[in-house]
Order: sequence, then structure tokens, then C-alpha cells
Amino acid sequence: MEPYDALPDPDPYSASRDAFERLISTLAGGPAAKMSHDELEVQLEVLGRELLRQLMQNHLDQRARKEEATLRADGRQPLVVGPEGLPRTWRERGHSRLLSCVFGQVRVTRIAHRGRGVANVHPADEALSLPAGRHSRGFARLAALEAVRGSFDQAASAIERRYGKVLGKRRLKELVVASAVDIAAYYTAKIPTPCTREMPLVIQVDGKGVVMRPEALREATRRAAAKSAAAGRRGRLAPGEKPDRKRMATVACVFDTVPAPRRPHDIIHPPGGRSKARPVRPGPKAQRKWCTASVICPPEQVVADVFAQAVSRDPQHLRDWIVLVDGARHQLDLIQDEAARRGIQIHVLLDFVHVAEYTWAAAHAFHPVGSLEAETWAADKLTAILAGQAGRAACEMTAQATAEQLPATRRDAVTACARYLTGHLDRLHYDTTLTTGWPIATGAVEGACRHLIADRLDITGARWGLDGAEAVLQLRALITNGDFEDYWIFHTAREH
Repeated sequence: MEPYDALPDPDPYSASRDAFERLISTLAGGPAAKMSHDELEVQLEVLGRELLRQLMQNHLDQRARKEEATLRADGRQPLVVGPEGLPRTWRERGHSRLLSCVFGQVRVTRIAHRGRGVANVHPADEALSLPAGRHSRGFARLAALEAVRGSFDQAASAIERRYGKVLGKRRLKELVVASAVDIAAYYTAKIPTPCTREMPLVIQVDGKGVVMRPEALREATRRAAAKSAAAGRRGRLAPGEKPDRKRMATVACVFDTVPAPRRPHDIIHPPGGRSKARPVRPGPKAQRKWCTASVICPPEQVVADVFAQAVSRDPQHLRDWIVLVDGARHQLDLIQDEAARRGIQIHVLLDFVHVAEYTWAAAHAFHPVGSLEAETWAADKLTAILAGQAGRAACEMTAQATAEQLPATRRDAVTACARYLTGHLDRLHYDTTLTTGWPIATGAVEGACRHLIADRLDITGARWGLDGAEAVLQLRALITNGDFEDYWIFHTAREH
């Protein structure tokens, strides 16, 4: 007897084909012929997203049917063991969960492997690498990229304009925090690009305050804020008074540079103008800059992290290590302690921009602001400092203040400048620094502070919790380093 003809398998993508045909008929119909190009863009975006969502839904349904067919065809059902090591002996079809992806919401149906008194296990979840929550990893990536550009409200609005109301503000914050959990592990495993020993290695560290919620302040700041609140609010703060609302974030960077020898007059504009016969020599440029920042970790941990990155670039300590600081004593002590702990010889230099600020303040104590005399006085003293004569410059300005009998209000600026110079004489060897072509300013870390913190965490009205501030800060540093795409692959594998 001839066998009956078997019925063909149903088309698993019939719904997707129907959606595509509807899209074609909409474009070929009468209304579309009268649409402008922008109206066509909107229509195609809506219908096209629905087509993509339907394609993903059909594919998930096809995988669910294959999983059930494989289970029926296998005579000996494979034993599934849970994470605690206990077997799951029962199988139950039809277990489903929702997944919000960038195309829309889909339903994932799979087989549950069950056991008495233990949680269900779904092997299909592992095959699909489904997240613990409802939102897909594509949404997590989108949330991380949008949230570091602007406020959380702006990020939620941008996602809503493109994908509809699929992600609330609180869930967006949770996705951002979860996206940053593997950054430390990523940089521990990452091997930096090698460099020649002739290129100096530069380390810079700085700090910047972030406005926090009261519960996220450090204990001393929180007590000061409570004391100010108990004393009563005032309409205007006194000059120099801090509002006790900020928590200090530590920012650090390390980079390679090619030596660029210079002269003092390449830095300081001489009175009367420069000579065209001697063009200005450019300074050294930062290469392969790496930044890190934290508002949770103590400053000593950030300093240790930046030294670890520097050691990975120069494990044998064969290169010149230059550390540029702004003169903060606590910061300098942490750097020297870390260098001593690792047995590394470092060359500590004071940021010349800070030296110039003190010198200009002293110049304005002798001469009016904006005058040619003030410019000439400051240029003379700064040129002497760059030539390695900082001690002489400090003695001269102190003697001049005594000779001219400056009043106390004006003499304070001169005293502060002289004390700053004499207190850091061992870190003001700019003459040898310029000859060897090393950098003398902390522009790299100052720019990192502006970009990482001021441009995002310091926007108007922002008050941060610890987890959100730390996640955004580390993600911005990661993107600044150019490592986001590589990190996301690493994070995806660890999350799986």
C-alpha cells in the first residue's frame, strides 16, 4: 500500500511574511503616494520595527518548537542538573517569559526542568543568554551609552522617542549600574600596547567634588551639613564657605609621550613680544592616555590603580616615570607611599600652571591688574622659575615687598607665593625638565576632570547616589579610553 503524502511543515515565518506584505501594500497604496519623505520615514520606522519584532518572535517560536521536538525524539531524556548540583527529573512545556528588546516586546517559550523543592532550570535561557531581568542586553548597552551623555531624564526620553515607552527611569539607572560592574576586572585582564623605553611615562592625579544626596556624603561632610542645617539656613553663604554638599571624586590618568625639548621662552611670552627668528617649540603630546576615576573608592585605591596601569606598561621600570601634581600634600603623600611600596623611582614635578597662578597673584600685589608692569614682573619671575631659579625668585619678591612696605592685604599674596615656591623647591626643577622634553602641566587630568565630572555629574540640579555616580563616572572613563566596544564583549561573556 502506498504511504499517504505527509503534510508540509507550517511556515514558521508566515507572520513575518504577512507583516512584510502589509508594509509593501502600504507603500504601494494610494495614501503613501501623497506622503512627504519625512512622513514616509516615520511610517517605515514604525512598520519596519514591527516587522523586525515579528521576525524575532517567529525565530524564538521556531527554537521553542525545535526544543520540544528534540525532547520527544530523544528516547533517553538528558539529565539536567541545577546550579546547586541537584537533578531536575521532571519536564514541563509551555513556560514563557517576556523579553523587551530593541524591536519591541517578544515572548520566549521554553521547557522547564523541574525538581521537588528547587528552582526550575531552563536550558534554552542559557542558549539564548537571556538576562535576569526583562530588558535585553541590547537595551542595557543603549541605556549605558545614552545615560553617560546627558541626564537620566534625557536618556529615558531619547529611548522613548525611538522605541516607545519601554524603559522607566529607575530601570534605566539599574541597567547603567549593572553595565559597569566588570570594568575593574576588564582592566585587570587587559594588556596595554607596549612602548619603547625612550618614551617617558606620565602620571597625573587630581580631585573634584560631586554634589551628592545627604545619605551619600562622607561622614565628616554629613556631620558638617547637619550642623549647618541645625544652625538655620541663610540666604547667602559667606565668602569661601563650603555648602557641605559634595563628595570628592579622585581622577587619575597615565599616558606615554614623546620627549619635546623646550626653552623657558617657549613657555612664557617675553615682554615686548617674541622674535620671529626663534619659532616656538611645541610641547610633548599625550599618547595612549588612560583615565580612571572613582567617587566611592578612597584616593589611595585610585592612586594604586593608576600605578598598576603604569606598571603594566613598564613592568621592568625601564622608563622615566614623571608624576605631575598640584601641590596638595595629602595627594603627594599617597603617590610617594605607593611608589615606595612598589620600589619605583619617580620624578615629581609641580604643575607649572599652579605656579603661574601664585606668581600672577603676587604680581598684582605690586602692580595694577592688566597693566604692562604686572605682565613684565610676572614674566620675569616665571622665566627665572623655569630656568631653575625658584628660590631666587621667592627671595626677590619677598625683599621687594619689604622694601615697598606693602600693606598686609597685598603682602599676603606675595607671602603665599614665596611660601609655595620655597616649600616645593625639590619639585621645581623645570630647567632639566624642559631640557629632557618632559611635560610640566597637568592639562591631561584637568581635562579629564572637566569631561568626566563637570560635563555630566555637575549638570544643573543633579544630586547623586553612590552607585549611580560611580557607574556613570567609570563608564565615561571607559568610553574616553576608547575601550567600550571591547569591554562590552568582555562584560557580555562574564554576564552569561
